[in-house]
Amino acid sequence: MKQKIPATVVTGFLGAGKTTLIRNMLQNANGKRIALIINEFGDLGVDGDILKGCGDETCTEDDVMELSNGCICCTVAEDFVPTLEKLLDRETPPDHIVIETSGLALPQPLVRAFQWPEISTRVTVDGVVTVVDGKAVSEGVFASNLEAVEAQRKADENLDHETPLSELFEDQIACADMIVVNKIDLLGEDEATALTGKLSGEARKGVQVVKTSMGLLPIEVLLGQGAAAETSMEGRHEVHHHHHHDDDDHDDDHHHDHEHEHGHDEFESFVVERGEIADPKAFAEQVADVIRQNGILRLKGFAAVEGKPMRLTLQAVGPRVDTYFDQPFGANPRQTRLVVIGQTGLDRPAIEAALRA
Repeated sequence: MKQKIPATVVTGFLGAGKTTLIRNMLQNANGKRIALIINEFGDLGVDGDILKGCGDETCTEDDVMELSNGCICCTVAEDFVPTLEKLLDRETPPDHIVIETSGLALPQPLVRAFQWPEISTRVTVDGVVTVVDGKAVSEGVFASNLEAVEAQRKADENLDHETPLSELFEDQIACADMIVVNKIDLLGEDEATALTGKLSGEARKGVQVVKTSMGLLPIEVLLGQGAAAETSMEGRHEVHHHHHHDDDDHDDDHHHDHEHEHGHDEFESFVVERGEIADPKAFAEQVADVIRQNGILRLKGFAAVEGKPMRLTLQAVGPRVDTYFDQPFGANPRQTRLVVIGQTGLDRPAIEAALRA
Protein backbone atom coordinates (compact mmCIF):
# COMPACT_ATOMS: atom_id res chain seq x y z
CA MET A 1 0.00 0.00 0.00
CA LYS A 2 1.31 3.40 -0.96
CA GLN A 3 2.44 5.48 2.00
CA LYS A 4 0.34 8.53 2.82
CA ILE A 5 1.91 11.97 2.45
CA PRO A 6 2.16 13.68 5.86
CA ALA A 7 0.61 17.13 6.37
CA THR A 8 1.21 19.53 9.24
CA VAL A 9 -1.45 22.08 10.20
CA VAL A 10 -0.06 25.31 11.69
CA THR A 11 -2.59 27.40 13.57
CA GLY A 12 -2.53 30.43 15.85
CA PHE A 13 -3.67 34.04 16.02
CA LEU A 14 -2.48 36.95 13.94
CA GLY A 15 1.03 37.97 14.98
CA ALA A 16 1.85 34.78 16.88
CA GLY A 17 4.63 33.91 14.45
CA LYS A 18 3.22 31.25 12.13
CA THR A 19 4.73 32.61 8.91
CA THR A 20 8.13 33.14 10.50
CA LEU A 21 8.07 29.61 11.90
CA ILE A 22 7.30 28.19 8.44
CA ARG A 23 9.89 30.35 6.72
CA ASN A 24 12.58 29.13 9.13
CA MET A 25 11.44 25.56 8.52
CA LEU A 26 11.75 25.97 4.75
CA GLN A 27 15.23 27.44 5.03
CA ASN A 28 16.30 24.37 6.99
CA ALA A 29 14.40 21.71 5.04
CA ASN A 30 17.56 19.67 4.39
CA GLY A 31 16.39 18.69 0.92
CA LYS A 32 12.87 17.72 1.96
CA ARG A 33 10.36 18.87 -0.66
CA ILE A 34 7.72 20.82 1.26
CA ALA A 35 4.54 22.24 -0.30
CA LEU A 36 2.55 24.98 1.42
CA ILE A 37 -1.15 25.78 1.48
CA ILE A 38 -1.66 29.25 2.91
CA ASN A 39 -5.05 30.62 3.92
CA GLU A 40 -4.37 34.16 2.72
CA PHE A 41 -7.11 36.61 3.40
CA GLY A 42 -7.47 40.34 3.39
CA ASP A 43 -3.87 41.31 2.74
CA LEU A 44 -3.40 40.21 -0.86
CA GLY A 45 -0.89 37.46 -0.42
CA VAL A 46 1.51 39.00 2.06
CA ASP A 47 2.38 35.68 3.68
CA GLY A 48 2.68 33.94 0.33
CA ASP A 49 5.12 36.55 -0.93
CA ILE A 50 7.19 36.21 2.24
CA LEU A 51 7.38 32.43 1.93
CA LYS A 52 7.99 32.40 -1.83
CA GLY A 53 11.04 34.53 -1.16
CA CYS A 54 12.57 32.15 1.34
CA GLY A 55 15.59 31.63 -0.91
CA ASP A 56 15.63 27.83 -0.70
CA GLU A 57 15.50 25.58 -3.77
CA THR A 58 12.94 23.37 -2.02
CA CYS A 59 10.45 26.23 -1.79
CA THR A 60 9.60 27.35 -5.30
CA GLU A 61 6.59 29.46 -6.21
CA ASP A 62 4.86 26.34 -7.52
CA ASP A 63 5.05 24.83 -4.05
CA VAL A 64 3.10 27.68 -2.42
CA MET A 65 -0.67 27.59 -2.96
CA GLU A 66 -2.86 30.36 -1.58
CA LEU A 67 -6.51 30.14 -0.53
CA SER A 68 -8.03 33.61 -0.61
CA ASN A 69 -11.76 32.97 -0.33
CA GLY A 70 -11.97 33.55 3.39
CA CYS A 71 -11.66 31.33 6.43
CA ILE A 72 -10.29 27.93 5.45
CA CYS A 73 -12.60 25.96 7.71
CA CYS A 74 -15.66 27.66 6.20
CA THR A 75 -14.62 26.73 2.66
CA VAL A 76 -13.32 23.18 3.10
CA ALA A 77 -15.29 21.60 0.27
CA GLU A 78 -15.12 24.51 -2.16
CA ASP A 79 -11.53 25.57 -1.69
CA PHE A 80 -9.31 23.46 0.53
CA VAL A 81 -9.97 19.89 -0.65
CA PRO A 82 -9.64 20.73 -4.39
CA THR A 83 -6.38 22.59 -3.70
CA LEU A 84 -5.01 19.64 -1.73
CA GLU A 85 -5.99 17.27 -4.54
CA LYS A 86 -4.02 19.38 -7.02
CA LEU A 87 -0.90 18.90 -4.90
CA LEU A 88 -1.48 15.18 -4.54
CA ASP A 89 -2.05 14.75 -8.28
CA ARG A 90 1.30 16.22 -9.27
CA GLU A 91 3.70 14.03 -11.19
CA THR A 92 6.18 14.52 -8.32
CA PRO A 93 4.15 14.94 -5.13
CA PRO A 94 5.71 16.76 -2.15
CA ASP A 95 7.41 14.91 0.69
CA HIS A 96 5.42 16.92 3.22
CA ILE A 97 2.56 19.44 3.10
CA VAL A 98 2.31 22.36 5.52
CA ILE A 99 -1.00 24.18 5.91
CA GLU A 100 -1.01 27.62 7.51
CA THR A 101 -4.54 28.46 8.64
CA SER A 102 -5.93 31.92 9.01
CA GLY A 103 -5.63 33.27 12.52
CA LEU A 104 -9.32 32.88 13.37
CA ALA A 105 -9.81 29.45 11.81
CA LEU A 106 -10.55 26.51 14.06
CA PRO A 107 -8.30 23.55 13.32
CA GLN A 108 -10.89 20.83 14.06
CA PRO A 109 -12.97 21.19 10.87
CA LEU A 110 -9.84 21.28 8.77
CA VAL A 111 -8.47 18.13 10.40
CA ARG A 112 -11.81 16.39 9.88
CA ALA A 113 -11.59 17.22 6.18
CA PHE A 114 -8.77 14.67 5.93
CA GLN A 115 -11.42 11.98 6.48
CA TRP A 116 -13.00 12.83 3.11
CA PRO A 117 -12.88 9.78 0.78
CA GLU A 118 -11.18 11.78 -1.98
CA ILE A 119 -8.07 12.33 0.12
CA SER A 120 -8.21 9.98 3.14
CA THR A 121 -6.14 7.25 1.47
CA ARG A 122 -3.49 9.64 0.16
CA VAL A 123 -2.63 12.08 2.94
CA THR A 124 -2.64 12.14 6.76
CA VAL A 125 -2.33 14.87 9.39
CA ASP A 126 1.17 14.39 10.79
CA GLY A 127 0.43 16.90 13.52
CA VAL A 128 -1.35 20.12 14.51
CA VAL A 129 1.07 22.82 15.65
CA THR A 130 -0.49 25.71 17.57
CA VAL A 131 1.72 28.81 17.70
CA VAL A 132 1.14 31.04 20.71
CA ASP A 133 2.27 34.64 21.27
CA GLY A 134 3.77 34.06 24.71
CA LYS A 135 3.66 37.71 25.78
CA ALA A 136 0.08 38.29 24.64
CA VAL A 137 -1.26 35.08 26.19
CA SER A 138 0.50 35.73 29.48
CA GLU A 139 -1.32 39.08 29.55
CA GLY A 140 -4.65 37.39 28.81
CA VAL A 141 -5.25 39.00 25.41
CA PHE A 142 -4.31 36.04 23.12
CA ALA A 143 -3.21 38.29 20.24
CA SER A 144 -0.88 41.27 20.29
CA ASN A 145 -3.03 43.36 17.92
CA LEU A 146 -6.68 42.81 18.76
CA GLU A 147 -7.80 45.64 16.46
CA ALA A 148 -6.26 43.88 13.46
CA VAL A 149 -7.91 40.60 14.44
CA GLU A 150 -11.34 42.23 14.66
CA ALA A 151 -10.83 44.06 11.38
CA GLN A 152 -10.11 40.84 9.54
CA ARG A 153 -13.02 39.11 11.25
CA LYS A 154 -15.40 41.78 9.92
CA ALA A 155 -13.87 41.71 6.44
CA ASP A 156 -14.49 37.99 5.82
CA GLU A 157 -17.82 37.58 4.03
CA ASN A 158 -17.61 33.78 4.33
CA LEU A 159 -17.26 33.79 8.09
CA ASP A 160 -20.37 32.31 9.66
CA HIS A 161 -19.79 32.56 13.39
CA GLU A 162 -18.93 35.06 16.09
CA THR A 163 -16.75 33.05 18.44
CA PRO A 164 -14.92 34.94 21.21
CA LEU A 165 -11.12 34.85 21.00
CA SER A 166 -10.90 33.05 24.34
CA GLU A 167 -12.95 30.14 22.97
CA LEU A 168 -11.00 30.07 19.72
CA PHE A 169 -7.79 29.87 21.73
CA GLU A 170 -9.17 26.97 23.78
CA ASP A 171 -10.06 25.15 20.55
CA GLN A 172 -6.57 25.68 19.14
CA ILE A 173 -5.05 24.25 22.33
CA ALA A 174 -7.52 21.33 22.42
CA CYS A 175 -6.59 20.25 18.88
CA ALA A 176 -2.82 20.71 19.18
CA ASP A 177 -0.24 17.94 19.02
CA MET A 178 2.46 20.51 19.77
CA ILE A 179 2.18 24.00 21.27
CA VAL A 180 4.92 26.45 20.30
CA VAL A 181 5.20 29.33 22.76
CA ASN A 182 6.84 32.02 20.64
CA LYS A 183 8.41 35.36 21.68
CA ILE A 184 9.54 33.74 24.90
CA ASP A 185 12.33 36.31 25.15
CA LEU A 186 9.71 38.92 26.06
CA LEU A 187 8.88 37.00 29.24
CA GLY A 188 10.81 36.61 32.44
CA GLU A 189 11.90 33.13 33.47
CA ASP A 190 9.15 32.75 36.06
CA GLU A 191 6.50 34.03 33.62
CA ALA A 192 7.67 31.60 30.94
CA THR A 193 7.63 28.66 33.35
CA ALA A 194 4.15 29.56 34.61
CA LEU A 195 2.78 29.93 31.07
CA THR A 196 4.19 26.66 29.74
CA GLY A 197 2.93 24.86 32.83
CA LYS A 198 -0.54 26.33 32.38
CA LEU A 199 -0.68 25.37 28.71
CA SER A 200 0.53 21.85 29.48
CA GLY A 201 -2.31 21.50 31.98
CA GLU A 202 -4.90 22.70 29.45
CA ALA A 203 -3.68 20.54 26.56
CA ARG A 204 -4.37 16.86 25.97
CA LYS A 205 -2.11 14.37 27.69
CA GLY A 206 1.21 13.93 25.90
CA VAL A 207 1.08 17.23 23.98
CA GLN A 208 4.48 18.90 23.95
CA VAL A 209 4.88 22.57 24.86
CA VAL A 210 8.01 24.07 23.30
CA LYS A 211 9.47 27.54 23.94
CA THR A 212 11.19 29.65 21.31
CA SER A 213 11.63 33.12 19.84
CA MET A 214 11.57 34.18 16.19
CA GLY A 215 9.89 30.86 15.39
CA LEU A 216 13.19 29.02 15.43
CA LEU A 217 12.68 25.28 15.85
CA PRO A 218 14.55 22.31 14.36
CA ILE A 219 12.64 20.73 11.50
CA GLU A 220 13.04 17.37 13.29
CA VAL A 221 10.92 18.75 16.11
CA LEU A 222 8.18 20.23 13.93
CA LEU A 223 7.74 17.49 11.35
CA GLY A 224 7.46 13.73 11.73
CA GLN A 225 5.07 13.65 14.68
CA GLY A 226 3.07 10.80 13.16
CA ALA A 227 -0.11 11.82 14.97
CA ALA A 228 -2.64 10.80 12.26
CA ALA A 229 -4.81 13.46 13.88
CA GLU A 230 -7.80 12.82 11.64
CA THR A 231 -8.19 9.38 13.26
CA SER A 232 -8.38 10.70 16.83
CA MET A 233 -10.93 13.50 16.68
CA GLU A 234 -12.67 12.33 19.84
CA GLY A 235 -9.85 13.81 21.91
CA ARG A 236 -9.84 17.11 20.01
CA HIS A 237 -13.33 18.42 20.72
CA GLU A 238 -14.21 22.01 20.08
CA VAL A 239 -14.62 23.69 23.44
CA HIS A 240 -17.65 25.63 22.23
CA HIS A 241 -20.58 24.10 20.39
CA HIS A 242 -22.83 26.99 19.44
CA HIS A 243 -22.11 27.53 15.80
CA HIS A 244 -23.80 27.97 12.57
CA HIS A 245 -21.79 25.32 10.79
CA ASP A 246 -21.87 21.69 11.47
CA ASP A 247 -18.32 21.40 10.52
CA ASP A 248 -16.89 24.06 12.65
CA ASP A 249 -16.69 27.33 14.26
CA HIS A 250 -14.08 29.78 14.08
CA ASP A 251 -13.17 33.01 12.81
CA ASP A 252 -10.86 34.35 10.45
CA ASP A 253 -8.02 36.59 10.76
CA HIS A 254 -4.95 36.38 8.94
CA HIS A 255 -1.48 36.46 9.74
CA HIS A 256 1.55 37.82 8.34
CA ASP A 257 3.28 37.55 11.52
CA HIS A 258 5.19 40.65 12.38
CA GLU A 259 7.92 38.90 14.25
CA HIS A 260 10.12 40.59 16.74
CA GLU A 261 13.72 39.80 15.99
CA HIS A 262 15.10 38.51 19.24
CA GLY A 263 17.27 35.74 20.55
CA HIS A 264 15.88 32.23 20.77
CA ASP A 265 15.89 29.19 22.95
CA GLU A 266 18.43 26.70 21.72
CA PHE A 267 18.00 22.99 21.16
CA GLU A 268 20.47 20.22 21.67
CA SER A 269 20.89 16.65 20.52
CA PHE A 270 23.25 13.86 21.41
CA VAL A 271 23.74 10.16 20.72
CA VAL A 272 23.44 7.42 23.32
CA GLU A 273 24.97 4.04 22.55
CA ARG A 274 24.51 0.80 24.45
CA GLY A 275 24.68 -2.93 23.90
CA GLU A 276 21.93 -5.34 22.89
CA ILE A 277 18.54 -5.28 24.56
CA ALA A 278 16.61 -8.34 25.69
CA ASP A 279 12.95 -7.36 25.32
CA PRO A 280 11.74 -4.83 22.69
CA LYS A 281 8.46 -4.11 24.48
CA ALA A 282 10.12 -3.54 27.84
CA PHE A 283 12.77 -1.33 26.25
CA ALA A 284 10.10 0.78 24.52
CA GLU A 285 8.43 1.30 27.90
CA GLN A 286 11.81 2.18 29.40
CA VAL A 287 12.40 4.77 26.65
CA ALA A 288 8.93 6.26 27.21
CA ASP A 289 9.65 6.64 30.94
CA VAL A 290 12.98 8.36 30.24
CA ILE A 291 11.26 10.77 27.84
CA ARG A 292 8.55 11.63 30.36
CA GLN A 293 11.00 12.15 33.21
CA ASN A 294 13.38 14.36 31.23
CA GLY A 295 11.19 16.42 28.90
CA ILE A 296 12.73 14.96 25.72
CA LEU A 297 11.04 16.18 22.52
CA ARG A 298 12.16 13.47 20.11
CA LEU A 299 14.12 10.25 20.30
CA LYS A 300 14.98 8.08 17.32
CA GLY A 301 17.42 5.37 16.38
CA PHE A 302 17.74 1.62 16.36
CA ALA A 303 18.47 -1.20 18.77
CA ALA A 304 20.09 -4.61 18.60
CA VAL A 305 17.83 -7.28 20.10
CA GLU A 306 19.31 -10.45 21.54
CA GLY A 307 18.78 -13.39 19.18
CA LYS A 308 17.33 -11.26 16.37
CA PRO A 309 19.20 -10.67 13.09
CA MET A 310 17.09 -7.58 12.25
CA ARG A 311 17.64 -4.21 13.86
CA LEU A 312 14.77 -2.64 15.79
CA THR A 313 13.96 0.93 14.69
CA LEU A 314 12.58 3.31 17.34
CA GLN A 315 10.74 6.58 16.68
CA ALA A 316 9.46 8.54 19.67
CA VAL A 317 7.48 11.78 19.75
CA GLY A 318 6.95 12.71 23.35
CA PRO A 319 6.18 9.55 25.32
CA ARG A 320 4.69 7.73 22.30
CA VAL A 321 7.25 5.17 21.11
CA ASP A 322 6.82 3.29 17.81
CA THR A 323 9.04 0.30 17.02
CA TYR A 324 9.49 -2.07 14.09
CA PHE A 325 12.17 -4.37 12.66
CA ASP A 326 13.46 -2.87 9.43
CA GLN A 327 16.60 -4.59 8.11
CA PRO A 328 19.38 -7.02 9.05
CA PHE A 329 22.54 -5.66 10.65
CA GLY A 330 24.59 -7.61 8.14
CA ALA A 331 28.26 -6.70 8.51
CA ASN A 332 27.48 -3.63 10.64
CA PRO A 333 28.19 -3.70 14.40
CA ARG A 334 25.32 -5.00 16.52
CA GLN A 335 24.77 -2.00 18.74
CA THR A 336 21.97 0.18 20.00
CA ARG A 337 22.25 3.82 18.91
CA LEU A 338 19.70 6.47 19.90
CA VAL A 339 19.55 10.18 19.02
CA VAL A 340 18.03 12.36 21.76
CA ILE A 341 16.60 15.81 20.85
CA GLY A 342 15.37 18.45 23.30
CA GLN A 343 15.69 22.01 24.45
CA THR A 344 19.00 23.12 25.93
CA GLY A 345 19.41 22.02 29.52
CA LEU A 346 18.76 18.29 29.20
CA ASP A 347 20.43 16.25 31.93
CA ARG A 348 22.62 14.24 29.57
CA PRO A 349 24.35 12.05 32.19
CA ALA A 350 21.01 11.08 33.74
CA ILE A 351 19.46 10.33 30.35
CA GLU A 352 22.43 8.25 29.23
CA ALA A 353 22.39 6.28 32.48
CA ALA A 354 18.64 5.67 32.27
CA LEU A 355 18.78 4.48 28.65
CA ARG A 356 21.69 2.17 29.39
CA ALA A 357 20.13 0.68 32.51
